[in-house]
Amino acid sequence: MTTTGRVTLPIEVGIDDEVKTLMQRLGADAVRNSDGTELPDLVHELAAKVYSTYFPARGDQEWAVANPETTTHLYLMSPRTAAMEETLEIDIMEGYLREQIQPDVEVDRELFWQVIDRTTGETLPTTDWEILDADGKVRIKRAQTGHVYTVNFLARQIWDGTQMYNYITNNWDEDPKRHKERPYNVRQEKVWNRVRSELGNWLNEHSEVDVVRFTTFFYHFTLVFNSDRKEKFVDWFGYTASVSPEAINAFKEEYGYHITPEDFVDEGYYNCSFRVPSKAFRDWVNFQHRFVTSRVRELTDAVHAAGKEAMMFLGDNWIGTEPYGPHFKDTGLDAVVGSVGNAATCRMISDIPHVKYTEGRFLPYFFPDVFNENGDPVGEANVSWMAARRAIVRKPLDRIGYGGYLSLAIKFPEFVDRIEAICQEFRDIYQAAEGKTPVNSPVRVAVMNAWGSLRTWQTHMVAHALAYEQTQPYVGVLESLAGLPFDVKFISFEDALAGALDNFDVVINVGEAGTAFSGGRYWADPALQATVRQFVARGGGLIGVGEPAGLSYGGAFNQLSDIFGVDREQSWSLSTDKYPHLVAEHFITASESGCGCSCGAKVGDAAGPGAGNVRGQLKVDVTGGARYWVPVVTDVDILQMNGVSVELSARNFGAGRSVYFAGLPFSQQNARLLQKAIYWAAGKEETYKESIHAASPAVDVAVYDNGSVFVYNSSLEAVTTQVFNLNGETVEVELDALGSIWFNK
Repeated sequence: MTTTGRVTLPIEVGIDDEVKTLMQRLGADAVRNSDGTELPDLVHELAAKVYSTYFPARGDQEWAVANPETTTHLYLMSPRTAAMEETLEIDIMEGYLREQIQPDVEVDRELFWQVIDRTTGETLPTTDWEILDADGKVRIKRAQTGHVYTVNFLARQIWDGTQMYNYITNNWDEDPKRHKERPYNVRQEKVWNRVRSELGNWLNEHSEVDVVRFTTFFYHFTLVFNSDRKEKFVDWFGYTASVSPEAINAFKEEYGYHITPEDFVDEGYYNCSFRVPSKAFRDWVNFQHRFVTSRVRELTDAVHAAGKEAMMFLGDNWIGTEPYGPHFKDTGLDAVVGSVGNAATCRMISDIPHVKYTEGRFLPYFFPDVFNENGDPVGEANVSWMAARRAIVRKPLDRIGYGGYLSLAIKFPEFVDRIEAICQEFRDIYQAAEGKTPVNSPVRVAVMNAWGSLRTWQTHMVAHALAYEQTQPYVGVLESLAGLPFDVKFISFEDALAGALDNFDVVINVGEAGTAFSGGRYWADPALQATVRQFVARGGGLIGVGEPAGLSYGGAFNQLSDIFGVDREQSWSLSTDKYPHLVAEHFITASESGCGCSCGAKVGDAAGPGAGNVRGQLKVDVTGGARYWVPVVTDVDILQMNGVSVELSARNFGAGRSVYFAGLPFSQQNARLLQKAIYWAAGKEETYKESIHAASPAVDVAVYDNGSVFVYNSSLEAVTTQVFNLNGETVEVELDALGSIWFNK
C-alpha cells in the first residue's frame, strides 16, 4: 500500500513541475532549501511543511566585511622546523590556505601565541622570539642548534569551512553572485545583538516557513584547508575553532586559570577525540557547552514566539551543542536532523534525547561529485539504506529526507525510482512497528571509554562516517551494535568507579592502546582495575577489542590480561614459550544450520603460517586489528589464531567471562560473532538459542511487543535461510537483496 509523509524533499527555483511530481512520488510532506539555493514561490501552493536553512553566524556578508574584527578564531600550529643555527625563521602559514585564515598579530602574544621547543617541551619566553610581519613570520633569536620548534598561533577565520567546501565542490568560483562567507563571533556583544536582530527580521519576513533549520549555530568543527584548497585537518568533534580572546578571558574569570594555546594545539593533535582528554580540555568543552546552549535557547525562544519550530542540523557549526551533554535539554530545540553515513551515525541522531522528533538526511547528497556520468547514485543509495535500516529498526528515526540540488537528481530516473521505494519502505516499517522500538535482549551492554555518554554512538570517528583504515577494526564494533538487539549505553571510567558497572551484564572496551577509547593512562589507576576485576569475578562479562586496557605498566601491556588470558607480546617475553589451547568448537563461533548465504561459514578451516591455525565455524575478520597478542595463561580458549597472533579467544574468570577480538571491522558475520560473544560473556547462551533469529548472519530479525516480527536481508545478495523459534517453529524464508518480510506471531 502506498502511503505518504515522514519525508523531506530539497527543492529549488526553476523546476516547479518536477517538484510537484517528485513530492507525489516520494510521498513527501515537507520541503527544504539547501546551502546555495532559494525556496521557490511554489511553496505557497504546496500542502507541505516548509523548512528553511538559517545560518546565525554567517551569511550577512556585507556586515561581516565591514566589521572585520568580528571574525571567529582558531588555534593552529606551524610546521615543525629544525634549527640549524642560532637564528631561526618560521613561516607559520606554510601549508595553510590564506583565503581561509589569517594570523591574528594584533592580540597579546604573551597570552595567545606560544613558541615551543618540541625537542625539550619547553615554552620559550617572548623575549626569545618576535613576529616579523602580518603574514605571521616568526623569528627565534636564541634557538638551540639541532632542536625542533613550532609556533602555536591564534588565527582569524575569514572563510567559513562548510561554505568553502560547498563553494569548491560546486565550482562557485565561476558564479559572480557567490561570496566567500565570513563567520562572526557571537561572544562579542555587538555580534550577538546583530544575530538576534537579524533573526527577528527574518522571522517576520518569512511567514511561509514552518521550521527554521539552524545550520547550525556558532562554532564550526575543526576544518582547515591546505594551500591547494584541499582538506588539511578535519575533526568533526574538534573545539579548536571555538576559541577567541573574549572566550579565553571569560574562561579565566570563571575557572580561575588561563587556558594556553598549547591546551588547544596539544602537540599538533588538537585534542582529537582519540586523545585521552586533559582537564583543561574537558573544562573548555563544558564551558562552551553551557555558553552555546544558553544562547541557542534565546534563538529558539524567538522562533517559537513567531509560531515556528526550531530544528538543528547535527553538523557544520554544531560544536558546543553536545546533544548528549547535560545542558542540551535547555536549548528548547524541537528537532535534530543529521546526515546518515552508516548505522552508527543513524543511531547518533535517533537516540538524541529532549527533542520532539529526529530526522535523518540520507545519502547520497544531490551534489555533482556523485551525480555525474561516472557516478553511481543508485549504488550509493542502496548502501546508505542498507546501513541505515539496521539502525532505524532498532531505534526509529521519525523522518527521513535528502539534501542537495534536486535539479541534479532528476536527471537520473533510476535513482528517483530507487529512493521512491526507499521512502515507502521507511514508512512501512514505521507504520508496522507503530513507531515503537523492538524488544531488546535482556543482556545489558555498556561501552566503556574516557568520554562516556558525551560521545554516545560517536567513538572512533574522525570526519563523521568517512572510513579510515586504522579505525575500521574498532568503529566496526559500534556499527555492529547499532543494529543488534541490545540496550547499549556509553559510560566513562569515572562512571565505572562510581558504581555504574552494577547496571550492566557485559562491558566492552575497544580501541588502540593510548587512545581515549581504550583508556591509556586511566589503566594505571589501581581502583579502576580492581573495579573491573570485581565486576567480572562476580559474574559480569568483559569483551575487549584491539588493545583493551592497553598500557605498558607493571609487567603487562594489557592491564586486565589476568582476566582475558592474553596480552600483547612486546618482544620482551619472547623467551617465554607459549602453548595455546586451541578450540575448534565453541558457542561463539558455531555456525547454525540453514544458512543459505555466502557468509563464508566453514568448519575447521586453517589459515596463516605457523602453529595453531585453528578457526571455528564462523570466522572473524580482524583485518587491521591488533597483532602479536598471545596467550599468557593455559586455560584461555583460543578460537582463532593467525600464526602466533590470537584473533579470538574466550575465558572464564571467577563467576564471569571474557572475550577478546583482535579487531572487528564491520560485516554482517562479524556482527553475528559479536552478538553471540555478548550472550556468551553474559552466560546467556540459552537465551540466544531460544530467541527468534535467522541462521544466516546476513539476515536480521526484530520482534515487537505487538506480536509482529520483521525479518530483513542486510546484504546486497539474495538469501535463503531459516528463521528459528517463529511461533515455536523453524521457517525457511527467501529474501531478495535488501528484501524483507513481516510475520505476526
